[in-house]
Amino acid sequence: MKLNLKLRLGLPERLSLLALGGALAFSFLVVKPLEERSRLLLSRIHPQASGAADAKVAEVYRFLKKDQSATDWLAKLYAIGHATGVELQSARYSSDAAGRIERYQMVLPVAGSYTQLRDFLARATAEIPVLSIDQMSLKRDSRSDGAVQAELRLTLHMVRS
Repeated sequence: MKLNLKLRLGLPERLSLLALGGALAFSFLVVKPLEERSRLLLSRIHPQASGAADAKVAEVYRFLKKDQSATDWLAKLYAIGHATGVELQSARYSSDAAGRIERYQMVLPVAGSYTQLRDFLARATAEIPVLSIDQMSLKRDSRSDGAVQAELRLTLHMVRS
């Protein structure tokens, strides 16, 4: 018994096979090398990015471990306020120590122009790497008033020694 099967492909089927072959060739010749190059570059920038979660947690602790104390950071924050023209008024402080991370939370009522406040926050976060802006509320008495009253909730994140 002899089977005689003839496979006849029409134009749509031939175009589909051609498109599938092109997609496979593109994947192997272009996409795969780019993915490998991306992995290589990431491993150069962040060697621990391909590692375990423990390495990532250790990197966070290394980043937050600084020689400065909370009072040093507060003095720097006050100096930045003075340099940018932001009036730092009295503040409320509290601290929270959970695990190895110690948090100094501050509520700062400040006053200045919108530009001064923006410059103050930009410099503060750039020069104090352990500082986070948790909340900010802005208030202006009238539209024509250039001064803005703000309440800033900031946190210093530090590793306990």
